[in-house]
Amino acid sequence: MQFVPPDIHTICLGLAASMGSFILVGGNNYQTSSIPSRLAPMKPYAISKRCLVMIHQPAAGFYEAQAGEFVMEAEELLKLREIITKVYVQRTGKPLWVVSEDLERDVFMSATEAQTHGIVDLVAVQ
Repeated sequence: MQFVPPDIHTICLGLAASMGSFILVGGNNYQTSSIPSRLAPMKPYAISKRCLVMIHQPAAGFYEAQAGEFVMEAEELLKLREIITKVYVQRTGKPLWVVSEDLERDVFMSATEAQTHGIVDLVAVQ
């Protein structure tokens, strides 16, 4: 989304979890939002107070892998985590240690918390 000329507007309708929150944070600044569908025509760039955003670290199915595959998958997973962490740091403006700590577990955020965290730009007021 960062490499195409047109502006990308991201909107969450209800819940942006896992890769959904990663896509949500990828919109252009002041164009990432989340609103329930019934409010969409009213506030196109706002997040409803009822919406949830969840971030967490990438996961894999290690339990199914052979020993050699396990090591390769773990290495790729660490690379992926580093990339995802850097994107969240860049897009949210939070320090690396804060984002890394948040990605250690599932972190559910309300609309206001997601705005404070820098994942969305605006919160709708009803």
